[in-house]
Amino acid sequence: MRPQTIRVGKIPQDAERFCPSICREIVLSAIILVMDAIDRKIIAELEADGRLSVTELAERVKLTVSPCHRRLRELERTGAIRGYRAIIDPAALGLGFEVLVQVTMEREDAATIAKFERGLAQVQEVRHAERLFGEPDYLIRVATADLEAYQILRDEKLATLPGVQRLTSTIVMKRIVDERPLSGARRP
Repeated sequence: MRPQTIRVGKIPQDAERFCPSICREIVLSAIILVMDAIDRKIIAELEADGRLSVTELAERVKLTVSPCHRRLRELERTGAIRGYRAIIDPAALGLGFEVLVQVTMEREDAATIAKFERGLAQVQEVRHAERLFGEPDYLIRVATADLEAYQILRDEKLATLPGVQRLTSTIVMKRIVDERPLSGARRP
């Protein structure tokens, strides 16, 4: 029998407003605890080929279609599978010049951070952005057409975001590991 999701205690409805990342981690930790080997195999197969039909997926994980489909929908419902998308080569779109940008903030009060993050989310050239502990405060990956396009982006958009003290740019020479499936990672 497949393990079921277990609720431990009651989390207030507004808890996510105060601790969105912590609450999400608690929920995801609970999902991990109830995921069995078949669920993990489903995830591994979809990471390798997200375009599999349910019939093909069922064959690969050695289930009939109906139980495989139920498991797939449950993984989607709980957020273990957050979506499906195509992985595009940036160079094919003329955006092969990638830069890692380290951002150090002048001020880190809640209002400044919120304004900075809202502004950063509007910059279309940003491919990934993470807030970090320690220095720098943020690490951002951007994609542009070339060095000139990056210089304009840096000077006219990134440097003008609220609270920015310093930007440090590092040009990506080549990617060594990219889009590695999470299902292959070691678990504690």
